[in-house]
Amino acid sequence: MIRVVLVDDQSLVRVGIAALLTGDDGGRPIAVVGEASEGGDGVAVVRRERPDVVLMDIRMPGTDGITATRRIRADPDLGGVAVLILTTFDTDPEVLGALRAGADGYLLKDTTPRRLRAAVRDAAEGRPVLSPDIARQVMAHAAAAPVPEPDPRLGRLTAREREVLTALAHGEDNATIARRLHLSPETVRTYVSRLLTKLDAGSRARLVAIAHSSGLGR
Repeated sequence: MIRVVLVDDQSLVRVGIAALLTGDDGGRPIAVVGEASEGGDGVAVVRRERPDVVLMDIRMPGTDGITATRRIRADPDLGGVAVLILTTFDTDPEVLGALRAGADGYLLKDTTPRRLRAAVRDAAEGRPVLSPDIARQVMAHAAAAPVPEPDPRLGRLTAREREVLTALAHGEDNATIARRLHLSPETVRTYVSRLLTKLDAGSRARLVAIAHSSGLGR
């Protein structure tokens, strides 16, 4: 069972998303275990429920979704919680701000029910999630960026940790990395945990961003 918290200021939206997520489609079941109408309350619910995934809107009264995401990522007790942004806004400040805050994915609200459920399951399994339009936007931004300079923190990594980081940058999930590097999934999770600590990253998405900015994903 994948446990989800919904953070959105519109109650009808939360009701609709909950109905879409909890439908039986033959995949891993999803349950909504908490809701909030603004980011500050959302962080409190996440701390109480410790869900697998948070679906977070961006523009809300009170604390916005980017600030709430940053607070979740800053809490070491919430390291296993994936944050997916689900919003109508697709401009650079929102997209890049959310990813830099440590969001594990970014979806627009025009996504299909099937894609939404798949995204939640992907996030729960540690796979980063971007809608196609957002992925193209991020790639265009990366292409326009200056030639990458290696992050000095990469010097802290062992050769194997660097291999795992490079695999993350190429979008590989834990199971794929384990097969290709002849490791167990548990060992891969340990390497990812070490990378999060050594690179001062709050999420897998932040690890991917560090890797790309250092040229490892090219």
